[in-house]
Amino acid sequence: MITFLGFPFRSILLSFGGIIAIGTALPSAAADQAPTTIHHGLRADAITRLENYVSGLDRRETAPIVLAADDTLLEDSDDTLLNNPDDAAASDTDNLLPGDDSDNLLAAPADSSDDLLTSDDSGGDDLLSGGNESGDDLLNADGGGDDLLLPSDEENLLLPGGGGLETAEENKKKEPAITQRAANEAHENLFIESKYPSANTCATCHPRQYEQWSVSQHAYAQLSPVYMAMQTTINIKTSATNGDFCIRCHNPVGMNLGESLYVTNLDRPPTSREGITCVACHRVNKNYGKISGRFALEQGDIFSPVYGPSGDQELARVLNHPEEYRVSTSKDDPGRSIHTQAKKFFTLTKPSFCGTCHDVTLLNGFRLEEAFAEFKQTPAAKRGETCQDCHMGKIQGVASGYHYGPAAIVGDVPTKNRKLTDHSFAGPDYSIIHPGIFPHNVEAAEFKTLREWLQFRYWEGWGTDKFEDSVSDNYKFPKAWQSIDDRYDARAILKVQFERLAKARALREQVLRNGFKLSDINILKGDRSGLKFSVDVRNGTDGHAVPTGFDAERLIFLKVEVRDRHGKIVYVSGDRDPNGDVRDSHSLYVHNGELPLDKDLFSLQSKFLVRMIRGGEREQVLAVNTSTDVLPFVRPETRATTIYGRPRGARKHKQTIEPNASRTATYDIPGNRLKPGETYSISVSLISQMVPVNLIAAIQGAGFDYGMSPAQIAREIVRGSSVLWTRRSKVRID
Repeated sequence: MITFLGFPFRSILLSFGGIIAIGTALPSAAADQAPTTIHHGLRADAITRLENYVSGLDRRETAPIVLAADDTLLEDSDDTLLNNPDDAAASDTDNLLPGDDSDNLLAAPADSSDDLLTSDDSGGDDLLSGGNESGDDLLNADGGGDDLLLPSDEENLLLPGGGGLETAEENKKKEPAITQRAANEAHENLFIESKYPSANTCATCHPRQYEQWSVSQHAYAQLSPVYMAMQTTINIKTSATNGDFCIRCHNPVGMNLGESLYVTNLDRPPTSREGITCVACHRVNKNYGKISGRFALEQGDIFSPVYGPSGDQELARVLNHPEEYRVSTSKDDPGRSIHTQAKKFFTLTKPSFCGTCHDVTLLNGFRLEEAFAEFKQTPAAKRGETCQDCHMGKIQGVASGYHYGPAAIVGDVPTKNRKLTDHSFAGPDYSIIHPGIFPHNVEAAEFKTLREWLQFRYWEGWGTDKFEDSVSDNYKFPKAWQSIDDRYDARAILKVQFERLAKARALREQVLRNGFKLSDINILKGDRSGLKFSVDVRNGTDGHAVPTGFDAERLIFLKVEVRDRHGKIVYVSGDRDPNGDVRDSHSLYVHNGELPLDKDLFSLQSKFLVRMIRGGEREQVLAVNTSTDVLPFVRPETRATTIYGRPRGARKHKQTIEPNASRTATYDIPGNRLKPGETYSISVSLISQMVPVNLIAAIQGAGFDYGMSPAQIAREIVRGSSVLWTRRSKVRID
C-alpha cells in the first residue's frame, strides 16, 4: 500500500502521459535484487543510445540553415503570412521569441508561477530549461559552450573562420579519417543496396515516377526534422519504451534493418532516409491490414522480384528483347540492371493497403490517426472509390481518372502504354530543410554528400554571376565548395530543386483547396448596434473528415480582419503572436499573460485531453507529460477499452469536419467600436499550416537534425503556410 497526494493506492495508473499511459509500479519481493540503474528517469539500456544521439548534435559537421527572402520560391506572396521575410535571414538570435530575457521562449515572466516550460530558481525539475545555477540548460550556452542545438562559432560550418573553414594544414590532418569514413559509408550503402535498392536506382527506368515521388510527402517522411525531434522527445519521456512506434511508418526500411531510432539522417544509408521509398510499397507481398506500420519488406537486390498491380506481362516482353532495351538480369552481364519479375499484388490498389499506416492505434487502444477508419464509413467508399482514385489520379484530392503512358523508359525506349498512377502524394506537410538534400535528386546525391550540401550558402548567391563576379579574394569557402565550377554546377541543380518545390506547393494547395471550401461572407447585421457576420467552412470531399490523419497537429484556421476606410484594424481574430502561433490556449504568449486569448478563433486543430490525478481534464500539446515516476514507461491499459473506445486516461477532442458537412464561424463586433457613416472592409482567409509553432517549443529539448535551431524551424513552418481561400466584403454603418 502506498500513499500519493493523501490517497492510499495499492497500484496507481497515472495518465500524465496523455495518450500514453504512464505507470507506477509497487515494490515487490524482487526489490532486494540489484536495481536497474536510473538516470533522469530513463532506463539504463536506453541511456547509451539517447546520449549518443544528443552528443552527436555537437559533433555534427552541419550548420544552421537560414533561407533567404530573395529566393524565388521563398518570396513573400499572397500565400504566405510573413510580413517581414527579411527577418529570418537578418536575425542574430535563434530564440523563438524576440526581445530581452523576459521574451525568451523558455523563460516565464518574473511573476509567473505556472509556466509549463520553465521552473523557478528553486525548481530544478524543468525538462527543457534548468535554473541559472544548475548548468543543465541544453538550450542556453551562455559561457558554457555546450549548447546542444546551436554550433558555436568555432564549429559552425557556415560562419567564416568557423569549423569547416579550416586551414590547409588542419584539413590535411583530417583527410585520412574523412577518407576512411567515406569508404565505410560506401561499403555500408552497397550492402544496404543489395537488400533494399534505393529509389535513385529505380529512377534509371522510372524517371516519371521518381520525379513525382522525389518531392512527395512519402519522400519527406523520414527527413522531417520536426518528426525526428518529436519521436525522440516521446522516447526520452517514456524511457525509450515507445520504441519504433513512430519511425516504423516513416522509415520502414531502416526499421527492417534494425537501425537505431536516434541516428541523424546524415548517417543513414540512402534507402533508409528515403522514407516511404519504392521498396516500401513494391516489396510488400502480404495484406497486413491495420497494423500501424509494422510490416516486413521482402529483401533482395535490384534483380529480385517487385510487386505491382498488373503482373509481369510487359516485363516479360522487355526481357525477351534485350538488344532493343539493353537490359541485364544478372550483375555479371553488361546492360541496365532490371528486376526479373513483377509479381501481381492486387492489394496494392485497395484502400486497405493504405490503411496499414494511415490508421494509427497505440498499444493502449488510443486511436491517434483514423484516416482509413473514417474513409470506410463514407459515401465515397460506398461508391467503390479508393484512396488511390483521389490521391494518385490526375487531380490531387479528386477522383478524376488516371493518365496513360509507358510505365518505364528503358534505354530511351518506352514500354507499352498503360494506366499510370501519380506518385506525388500531396498533403499538408512541406519541406523546411536545405534544398540540396530535399527533394531527392540523383544528380545531387552523386555530386556532393548531405553534409557538404548543408555548407552551400545558396541564399548568398553562390554559383550566380552576381556573386561570383564580386566575391572578395579573401572570402573563405568550405573545402567542398572552393571550386567555382562546383558552385555553378550546384546552382544548376538547385534550380531544378526549386522548380520541384514550387510544383509540390501547387499540388499541396490543390489537394487542400479540394478538401476545404469557404463560403462568401454572410452579413447578419450592420448598424449602430454593431456588425455581425458569418462564414461557412465546408468539407469539399466525401471520402474522409478534414483535416484527417494526425489532426491534433494540423493547424487550419480563419484569419479575420475588419478595417475602416483608412486601413486601421478595428477587429482581428486569427492573428499570430511573435512566435508565429495563433492566440489559442497553447500560445506561450497567451499562457504568460502577455497577449489575450483569441476567444473568437476558428480552428480545426483537434486537441489532446488527458485525465488529471485528482479528476478533470486538461489540454496538452504533446502526447506525453511529466510523470511522477522515476521510471515512466509505456504500458497497455489494464482494462478493456471496448466500452469507451479509448483508454480512460486520455482522449482526443476532434475538431474535424465530417464528409460533406460544414461548420459556421460567426463574428460579432459591438457598436461602440464602430463609427456611424463609416464603411468597413471585411477580410476572411482560410489558412493551412502543417504544425503549430508551440509543438516546436514542446520538442526542442531533443534537438533538431541538420543543426537547425528551434527559431529556424519555426520561421520556416510559418513561411510555408498557405492561404487557401480569401473572401471580402464591405459594410456601411448607418
